[in-house]
Amino acid sequence: MTDILIRGADTLVTMDDARREITGGDIRISGGVIVEVGQNLPANDAEVVHAKGCVVTPGLVNTHHHLYQTLTRAVPGGQDALLFGWLQTLYPIWANFGPEEMRVSAMIGLSELALSGCTLSSDHLYLFPNGSRLDDTIEAAHEIGLRFHPTRGAMSIGQSDGGLPPDSLVEDEAAILKDCIRVVDRFHDASDGAMVRVGIAPCSPFSVSRDLMRDAALLARDKGVMLHTHLAENDEDIAYSLEKFGCRPGQYAEDLGWTGDDVWHAHCVKLDGREIDLFARSGTGVAHCPCSNCRLGSGIAPVRQMRDAGVNVALGVDGSASNDAGNLVSEARQAMLLQRVQNGADAMSAREALEIATRGGAAVLGRHDCGQIAVGKRADIAVWDVSGVESAGSWDAAALLLAGPTKVRDLFVEGRQVVRDGQMATIDLPRMIERQNALARRLMER
Repeated sequence: MTDILIRGADTLVTMDDARREITGGDIRISGGVIVEVGQNLPANDAEVVHAKGCVVTPGLVNTHHHLYQTLTRAVPGGQDALLFGWLQTLYPIWANFGPEEMRVSAMIGLSELALSGCTLSSDHLYLFPNGSRLDDTIEAAHEIGLRFHPTRGAMSIGQSDGGLPPDSLVEDEAAILKDCIRVVDRFHDASDGAMVRVGIAPCSPFSVSRDLMRDAALLARDKGVMLHTHLAENDEDIAYSLEKFGCRPGQYAEDLGWTGDDVWHAHCVKLDGREIDLFARSGTGVAHCPCSNCRLGSGIAPVRQMRDAGVNVALGVDGSASNDAGNLVSEARQAMLLQRVQNGADAMSAREALEIATRGGAAVLGRHDCGQIAVGKRADIAVWDVSGVESAGSWDAAALLLAGPTKVRDLFVEGRQVVRDGQMATIDLPRMIERQNALARRLMER
């Protein structure tokens, strides 16, 4: 692999331990790793990528997504529904998916993320109709070139047993655990620089049994992988927990082994002060999904309170049927704005929101080799052209979330260029969009 020198960034926002911002900053990449950071570095034999007129940041990290949902954006019956009604509208559509739908939708979703500066994404796939497997999305991520943390989700309680999903989309719990073992053994890579790490992720407390939640936690710890689920997403979620389990979601999670630094929960919009303290003490992470929370009317997550208490908070775009976009830098801006709406204009700066989107995400996913531009870290880097209309007149180009582009010029993952000059460098994206639209039309006809 050829060495790369990213040269002369107007501002290099490192997000390193000192939070350095370097004017005229350079980065040397070798073997997928950052080997030198500074100014006026010699080219030697490296391929030079000129970054004049650009701000350079670590790649953004997305900690919650349902990639398959890019095939069901803006579905009319779910556009104005709350969470449970939205799910009931979409479940019958998703039941018609198969391996091709899973693979193509993942490629579209990951491309959208890449173009918005994301270098590492998780995915929560919790339904497997018509022969679909987690393998379909892992194949897509390999082709796109993003670092990928897929989680093997599951639903086991259908409508006939009092659950929310239709019976056709639930699985036998023994089969779920068996396939979790299969995908972890086949794909999980615990080493530094890993391109794929697999997690275990029962969908939610209202779609799986207490036994499966407990068994999943035991299995994950036996295998040394992380745990993920939805928690405390909206008022309906809290009411369900109180009615069915006799406790709030945080207590339910703790009772079943679902707290700790190897666990992260999506949403957590309705955590109370006691639950926030629990997450802080235990090192439990949170994937904050502001656009989806607004779209579904779930509320504003107490991110300021969580961070002040010491909770590890990251960002997630959530599924593209509830966002309905997958632009991670826009998600970071929305997170910043919502905290200001709730807590005042000084509640969250543009730099803090960017830190949540980079270092915060890497920390929640246990990736201490990513999330910052520093010697020895993986070369996951976003180059933002700030010479365009979005930044014209800005006095602080590094305040990207106030006045900056929402699409990267260049994106590097493990030192490989995934986006070049604002276009996907790894796939024929127009052809893939055409295929995605054809699949969506076929679903609509059904």
